[in-house]
Amino acid sequence: SSPPAGTTATSALPQASGGAELQSDSSDKQVVAALAKRHSKALFAAVGVAVVVIAAIAYTLRPTLPPPTLSAYTQLTNDAAQKALYGTDGSRLYIFDRNLGPAQMSVNGGNLAALTPPAGLEGNLSVSSVSEDGSKLLVAQQRGLSGDSVPLWAVPTLGGFPARLANIQGIAGAWSPDGEKLVYAGGRILYIANADGSDSRKLADLPGSLTGAAVGGSSPVWSPDGQKIALNIFDSQDVSHLWELSANGENLHEMFPGWNQQASACCGVWTPNGDYFVFESQGQIWAARETGSLLHKVNREPVQLTAGTVSYSLPVPSKDGKTLFAVAGFQRGELQRYDATAKAFVSFLGGISALDVSFSKDGQWVAYCTYPDGVLWRSKVDGSEKLQLTSPPLYATLPIWSRDGNEIVFYDREPGQPSRIYKILASGGTPEKLMPNESGNQADPTWSPDESQLAFGGSGGGGATAIRILDLKTRQVTTLPKSDGLFSPRWSPDGKYLAALKGDSSGLWLYDFKAQEWSVLVKGIVGYPYWSHDGRYLYFENLRGDRAFERIAVPGGKPEQIVSLKSFRQTGLYGFWFALTPNDTPLTLRDAGTQEIVSMKWAAP
Repeated sequence: SSPPAGTTATSALPQASGGAELQSDSSDKQVVAALAKRHSKALFAAVGVAVVVIAAIAYTLRPTLPPPTLSAYTQLTNDAAQKALYGTDGSRLYIFDRNLGPAQMSVNGGNLAALTPPAGLEGNLSVSSVSEDGSKLLVAQQRGLSGDSVPLWAVPTLGGFPARLANIQGIAGAWSPDGEKLVYAGGRILYIANADGSDSRKLADLPGSLTGAAVGGSSPVWSPDGQKIALNIFDSQDVSHLWELSANGENLHEMFPGWNQQASACCGVWTPNGDYFVFESQGQIWAARETGSLLHKVNREPVQLTAGTVSYSLPVPSKDGKTLFAVAGFQRGELQRYDATAKAFVSFLGGISALDVSFSKDGQWVAYCTYPDGVLWRSKVDGSEKLQLTSPPLYATLPIWSRDGNEIVFYDREPGQPSRIYKILASGGTPEKLMPNESGNQADPTWSPDESQLAFGGSGGGGATAIRILDLKTRQVTTLPKSDGLFSPRWSPDGKYLAALKGDSSGLWLYDFKAQEWSVLVKGIVGYPYWSHDGRYLYFENLRGDRAFERIAVPGGKPEQIVSLKSFRQTGLYGFWFALTPNDTPLTLRDAGTQEIVSMKWAAP
């Protein structure tokens, strides 16, 4: 039963060899496992680094997001009247129309329907904004043209009684997207209140004012999430810039610092998804990306979306974000005079698009400024011997002739610069600044009868306007007593009086040089005062309600109507203009331009 000699060792050898191999394999696996375990963190880190590097390279090399585009231009209105667009509820657009006042229409076009002013709010209503659901408008009843704070009202769009918003006063405002809050501006302060005007408090001090907010476009606007507020603020040179701040009043800053500083930017609004901020500048529509993108680089600089000779303003996105509404058109006027015999307006100087017409003392020459580009020209009254006197960037306004007909004085409204009074030879030459070292704005000059002085409206660097007088011999400037808040002076031909307007055009005042006292001559909103050539009357335009050219005997007279403007469409720098010919015939500028509401397809990647 015992194995033969020598067989045990021989038979056991293969068994021993197989066990060694198994042990070796196990040992290697254990070593690898041990090494993997020991260096697992390093391996995972290496893989993570590789992933991050690859992702970073992909992120760096990702394409730039294409800009949004506008297409499929569609005209929605067809009356050519001046318009403003201030909101939509999704199905309707809310508009200010020069012919109808506040109005509404379908987003698909059709007839405009006037919104009848509620009882007690008749007159010059300024519409600031529309609530998110379109149920009410934020309005104020204008007292003047300066944008002074006035009581604010909520007016139902579908009929009903207006609601006075507590005791707050402002010039422009907007309800928050959730309808809970109201933000509004008064002077250089931004306030926030409950939607009904209660519990009002200051939100922020502003670096400028929101002037000119009467018919939309200048109101504060909320971001769709209610976290930010944007508004356009006018700087000391009357250039508008877009600013924003958090809804809690913090982080007030300019939206596009350093961008196109000499051109006004205004009237911006966020798209419904908050991705873009759309606004107007230089008569065109621009958009800036607000949010980032994972798959694309983002250019946050504003991009221009429209171009051409047509101007676009007051953009309003549709609620679904697929359409952009805007006001489109061009500005042009036709110069006309009133023919009392025919009781109608007729073309003057060939119906050129010009205003601020001034006649030489002998009535043979005329100076005028083209509209809307503000270039000063002179010619014979028959249009012959025409000569251009100024060029851009000067924006000439309200020229007046010297008594000898050799010189013309005017003031410049160049954007981004303080207004300055210039003198130029009627035969041409280089305009000369009369007060180059005077700070503040200088505007609307008028000669004294002996032409030794010029009266003008000026701020003197202090902000508020007053009537100032330049002695042309000494070049000294003084301020007429008790003239704070007045502008647009007009010296009477006999030198006894000086007429001037209130800063908000809410009245015409008269200064008696002998008595050295001011008195109220005309109450109400008026503009462009002119003395008759015999000095017996002051002519002016009545701007309240149905407009008219009127006059008043000085002293002691009562206003009398010369011609009604009820069915006459005016235009001009301020939407109207008025002057007199040498025989005291009214001159004005008929609106020959056009403005329509348009829709454009909005496409944004």
